[in-house]
Amino acid sequence: MRDQLAERIAQLMPRAQSDLAELVAIPSIADPRSYPPEDCRRAAEWVRDAFAEAGFGDLRLVETSDGSLAVLGERPGPPGAPTVLLYSHYDVQPPMDAAAWDSPPFTLTERDGRWYGRGAADCKGNILTQLTALRALGEDVPVSLKLVCEGSEEQGTGGLEDYLHDHPEELRADVVLVCDTGNATAGVPSVTIGLRGVTEVVVRVDTLASAAHSGMFGGAAPDALAALIHMLATLRDDKGQTAVRGLDQEGTWPGRDYPVEQFRRDARVLEGVGLLGAGDAGVADLLWARPALTVLGVDCPPVVGSAAAVQPAAAARLSLRVPPGTDPVRAQDALVGHLEEVAPWGVRLEIERGPANSPFLAATGGPAYTALADAMQESYGHELALLGGGGSIPLCNALAELFPKAEIMLLGVEEPASLIHAPNESVDPSEVSRMALAIALFLRRLGRP
Repeated sequence: MRDQLAERIAQLMPRAQSDLAELVAIPSIADPRSYPPEDCRRAAEWVRDAFAEAGFGDLRLVETSDGSLAVLGERPGPPGAPTVLLYSHYDVQPPMDAAAWDSPPFTLTERDGRWYGRGAADCKGNILTQLTALRALGEDVPVSLKLVCEGSEEQGTGGLEDYLHDHPEELRADVVLVCDTGNATAGVPSVTIGLRGVTEVVVRVDTLASAAHSGMFGGAAPDALAALIHMLATLRDDKGQTAVRGLDQEGTWPGRDYPVEQFRRDARVLEGVGLLGAGDAGVADLLWARPALTVLGVDCPPVVGSAAAVQPAAAARLSLRVPPGTDPVRAQDALVGHLEEVAPWGVRLEIERGPANSPFLAATGGPAYTALADAMQESYGHELALLGGGGSIPLCNALAELFPKAEIMLLGVEEPASLIHAPNESVDPSEVSRMALAIALFLRRLGRP
């Protein structure tokens, strides 16, 4: 069975490449303030038509509360067969610095054995992986299938989650394949079992009614930028590990470790620069089992054009990622309390709270996980690795809340070399073929245990 499916998938790969080129060519960026919404509609229609050809019926575009279009459909299986929900998203990140791309971002370009283009991996490559698996199976799909392809995942505006709460039966399933993550590295089959939650705050410091000449007033006048720097410095210890008071820093990751040298390559750490953290904590612990504070931006005068002045105001936007088991609202409270406690010199402090998205931890050990682990090993020739993920996918928590018995599994063709969200995003075509084979084998195993 494996060899027959693998041969069919190999024959389908030229079509997968040409289809992905069509889909990548649609700049489906879900930001109507800067990009035409017609492109997102064109991408949604492309997905609808492609899955209709793959045997899905009742396919429709539904408008969600944030104005985006989700593609929904069903493909009934034999009576009594389990139902599998296939998730992906067709919206993509903006290209960012177009000059940093080595080829046009919305033209799929083959180079050095990879396919380059915005969305080639995240997440249009995953859409084509699903389609390739279904095309290989043909009529022999022993499970019932549901489809949801989201149109605003990258914006995080929550339209699909709202739709799910209002129409839960449309997405009810025994198993959910969230095809929006990937492998530890190309060729290492992986499932993401944990996702960090995230919360943000913007902290503003005010000290003077206006800027003051540093020669006349510097030394006694309270410098707002210096106060902010002092506050930000307290958020890490001397080894660089996040040190927000009241947050646990002792978590350990139960799955696959992240080798230091591989992480240095993947993160593009400059030679001679050390990693953060200390003690017996591994990279996986720091990434997926402990909170992580990042300064996303600072409002202050730029170096070029700056004046000899004591600054009256400064601000910073802070992101706090939290591991499974940590309440993001309580983590945000801890961060706010920490900033209030360390603010020096009686400065005026204003803290604006952003949204708080919860972390996610998948339940493993069920029959679908067993079937997927077997299918992955059969496809890749390696044992399944369990990973964590940095980005939150709120839909996972919504599905787990509404369907507590469903097995939710996160997988896909993304891997560190894909550079998702960055210039020169790409996908390894061998990941598309191997993951398509794994999904096809999984659906067969699940339907015929």
